[in-house]
Amino acid sequence: METIILASGSPRRKKLLQKIGVPFEVHSSEVNEDYESHWSPSQIVQTLADRKARTVAPDYSNALIIGADTIVTYNNEILEKPTTLSEAKTMLQRLSGHSHEVLTGVSLLKTDASNNLTDSTTFVETTKVIFGDINPKLISAYVATANPMDKAGAYGIQDPHGALFVEAIEGDYYNVVGFPLHSFYNAITSFAPEFLSQQKIY
Repeated sequence: METIILASGSPRRKKLLQKIGVPFEVHSSEVNEDYESHWSPSQIVQTLADRKARTVAPDYSNALIIGADTIVTYNNEILEKPTTLSEAKTMLQRLSGHSHEVLTGVSLLKTDASNNLTDSTTFVETTKVIFGDINPKLISAYVATANPMDKAGAYGIQDPHGALFVEAIEGDYYNVVGFPLHSFYNAITSFAPEFLSQQKIY
């Protein structure tokens, strides 16, 4: 029986996969998330997603391993997860009234009966997010919840406050939450259709 493994401890990615009825197990991967300064945002997210998946893959046989990584870019600068509440507030003030991009890299790996890697593919999804002018009091209220601290760009579009920041998006909403469902389904249908048929999905 084939197994699908999500190599991520993100509760948001877990909920999104559950949303489309894919049966899977979670194996959170702890990896070095450093990258070269000259890498493009697309290369960064795909490399880190692949690194996460490859760390977990040797533990499973006949499996499809899913790795993912999300970053936010603004004015060609990568906005990481904030390290302090003050930094989160500054990030949101910078994004207020402007557009930014959210990129998610996804890595898909297959293993055989002996836990050996047999095939792999990666892709990246990009969504443009446009913030309206955010009331400073709203920023302060959101930062006070500490919700921005585990999110690239210091916000979650799915959060009550975060939803109020967004004036419009161009692209996949779920990509901004943390996992591009449409592109993932297309990728798995092409790359690993046996996992969908085995699990009797779609």
